[in-house]
Amino acid sequence: MVGECFFFNWPEAFTAGVEDVGGKGWNLGRLERYGFTIPVGGVLTADAYRAFISENKLSEAIVKLSAKITITNITEKEIEEDLFQLREKIKAGLFPVYIQDELITKLKGMDILSKPLAVRSSATCEDSARASFAGMHDSFLNVRGTDNIILAVKECYASLWTPRAVAYRRKMKVEDDEVFQAIVILEMVKAVAAGVGFTCDPRSGRDDVVLINANFGLGESVVSGAVEPDEYCLDAKLEIMERRMGRKESQTTACPDGRTELIASPGSSAQQVLSDENIKRLSLLIRRVYDALGGSEQHQDIEWVFDGRDFVLVQARPVTTKPRYTFPELKDQPDIWSNTNLKEAVPMVLPMLSWNLIQQTWMDIGPWGLVSFVGFQIPPGLQCTKRFGGRFYWNSSLNQWICFDCFGTKPGQTNETLGGHEPEIKINEDKPYRGIKGLKRIGRFIKFVLFIIKNSRNTQAAFEQVDKFTDNLNKQDLQGLSDNDLINTIAVIKAAWREYLPVFSACNMSMANIGPLVKTLEKYFRGRGNAIANALMIGQGDITSAEQGYRLIELAEVARSDNDVQDYLGRSDFNPYTWEKELPEGSSFKPLFRSFLAQYGHRGIYEMDISNPRWREDPSYPLHIIKSNMETANLEEFKARQKMKVKETWQEVEQGLPKSRHNMIRKQVEKAVKGANLREMAKFELLMFYEVIRKVFLEMGSRLQERDILGEETDVFHCSWTELFSVLKRDWNGQGLNLLVEERKKLMENMEKLSPPDYYIDETSHFIEAISPGSDSFLQGLGVSAGKASGIAKLLQHPNQEKKLNLGDVLVAPSTDPGWTPLFLRASAIVVESGGATSHGAIVAREFGIPAVLNIPGVMRLIKDGQNVVVDGDEGKVYM
Repeated sequence: MVGECFFFNWPEAFTAGVEDVGGKGWNLGRLERYGFTIPVGGVLTADAYRAFISENKLSEAIVKLSAKITITNITEKEIEEDLFQLREKIKAGLFPVYIQDELITKLKGMDILSKPLAVRSSATCEDSARASFAGMHDSFLNVRGTDNIILAVKECYASLWTPRAVAYRRKMKVEDDEVFQAIVILEMVKAVAAGVGFTCDPRSGRDDVVLINANFGLGESVVSGAVEPDEYCLDAKLEIMERRMGRKESQTTACPDGRTELIASPGSSAQQVLSDENIKRLSLLIRRVYDALGGSEQHQDIEWVFDGRDFVLVQARPVTTKPRYTFPELKDQPDIWSNTNLKEAVPMVLPMLSWNLIQQTWMDIGPWGLVSFVGFQIPPGLQCTKRFGGRFYWNSSLNQWICFDCFGTKPGQTNETLGGHEPEIKINEDKPYRGIKGLKRIGRFIKFVLFIIKNSRNTQAAFEQVDKFTDNLNKQDLQGLSDNDLINTIAVIKAAWREYLPVFSACNMSMANIGPLVKTLEKYFRGRGNAIANALMIGQGDITSAEQGYRLIELAEVARSDNDVQDYLGRSDFNPYTWEKELPEGSSFKPLFRSFLAQYGHRGIYEMDISNPRWREDPSYPLHIIKSNMETANLEEFKARQKMKVKETWQEVEQGLPKSRHNMIRKQVEKAVKGANLREMAKFELLMFYEVIRKVFLEMGSRLQERDILGEETDVFHCSWTELFSVLKRDWNGQGLNLLVEERKKLMENMEKLSPPDYYIDETSHFIEAISPGSDSFLQGLGVSAGKASGIAKLLQHPNQEKKLNLGDVLVAPSTDPGWTPLFLRASAIVVESGGATSHGAIVAREFGIPAVLNIPGVMRLIKDGQNVVVDGDEGKVYM
């Protein structure tokens, strides 16, 4: 073993990993790597422990004793005595000279050998997501001199074999031979104050708060529970919600002779340990640890020290247990996490900043935001979103319960409306509209309908307000703003966003207008009401997501007769970014394409992810769509086919319905079309906020690139909001951020290769079983656009594979957001793995009059690329 390295500095500890330096040591290495201030020091490795045990010939005794101990006999006197004797042998053992020499040499090199040190246990399973081992192993403060350092190290080794430590391992099902003791040795910080911080509330389970405990002096008084400390609670915006002044009757101090002492501190109870300013500084630091070490998912427990000027972190570990915080009715049921209705818009692995934006806004734009408008109270701090494998899932259990408790909607109905296949929660009420509860639900439903009616009337004014607001921001010189003003711009955008939310929510629900039309038609055309309703709506709306497709086809027709455009697009290496420069002003195409980008340029592919460029920045996709449609584009013929389908359907309706009902049907069609228009326009306007907020973040990225904090401007999307805020507010110099960004990018690449489960039950993944074709060789899905068509199936995972799709092919996709819709015009039919009747893909397919079947689990595996298929949008069937 002589010649091996047994003491690592922080960068070496990070590289070595948990198996060599234990959980505490590795987390400190990570903190140092990512730019957090930690004390000078390093880690005596687990190999040093193994060498110590081996050279003192204790290995056999440990194996025999370990085999004797069970969870039931751990308290027996014989076992306790055996453990005591083992600890005494460890403390009396000879420390290997070569390890001691290396340790002393390296502590001297760090210039901390003669200073007071902290010697802390760092077992190889300690401070992990699996088990915290909090308080199980010993640590020592204010250790001075070589002999005392070695003695403290042996005391830490011995603490691995206390009854409480062994019992904890048995309880957590951790084998003794999985745990070896590494030792963190670091310089003591001169503490004015110290304590602990949590990125959640470990008592209630709330996820949206930061909790800080603080006392004067060393943190031992807080960690050990010797005093009642100050407690500060901050909300998700890191604003102080509550201050509770502790009695703080004593504090821990370092003694000159190398001990610590708990001394009385009269008068401290009247003093706040940290100023409000420092509470906010610390909360920002704690939240940064959550982002850096916990990936904005795994909550962290942090120990900190305040030296009178700066905060120093001395430990960070995952919070491994906290109470389940949910509605009482769900306490005994698992959490169901689903990507239903999300796969359409955000199927991808999300970068950090996009994830932060979703975390901050989903309570507003998700279903929970809707019920707040009718006075339904949701407990603050519920966890409604979560990432699995980097992808966005939402809490279906909460959604099902809230829809039931607010409106009386049964879980099955909620899942069906959203197009989901996840399990239903259990409800103990058979009749939701009975009694006082039932009357309240009916009342809230009436309020909800009135809310939709009221806000639907205000749409035009709201849309104009959004246009004006975002247009002003687009014209603003962001480069001329200070860092603080740039931060404030984000707050201004969010405030305007929230003003728009009532209208957005009302419009988003307006697709329910199709329900009465389907119900009426079903009375006269049994089993065909949905198909006929879909056919009557073909080409009748002003669907913005469809209009962008129509405009691209028109542009393709213009390009076909414009020689300059043909020359430009015809080059094998044409550059989409140079169209303004390369096309002459006399080009008939150029002003029309300018107009297209002016109206639709804030859109993009999978546009809910702000890391994806908008068409104004990167016109590659619309130009490729134009190029691929130049030879075949014929909008007049396409619209003529639409009119013919509608005419034929109206003839059938007029023949099958009493004449007295014709006018009613026309009004219901008009109302359903208006609902579809509003839903798509609402998202169209919402995306204008996304464009301006993306521009602000890119400006932040540009500044951090200029300061050599980030390698590229777009690396900003792999930073958390807390990290950006800290750098721009000068609370942090950004050291280590580039390393963190590179690690996140590599992790994203790896996670993108994984197939996302359809839902999770607690932490267990589930894939919806693919529905194999029956004896008639068809797949059953949801028919959302009427008609039948056949063609060659082309499987596209992403819109950028558009070259695969030829005119008349059947487009088969895992999901479709509005960025896909220009491809619809080349397809004879659409088949999608996910989505419901009110999804964006369904609305646009219905407007175009292209047969479409959605929500066929596993369809990307069941249909083969190049296979001939027949799509029946009336029956929701795909024949193979």
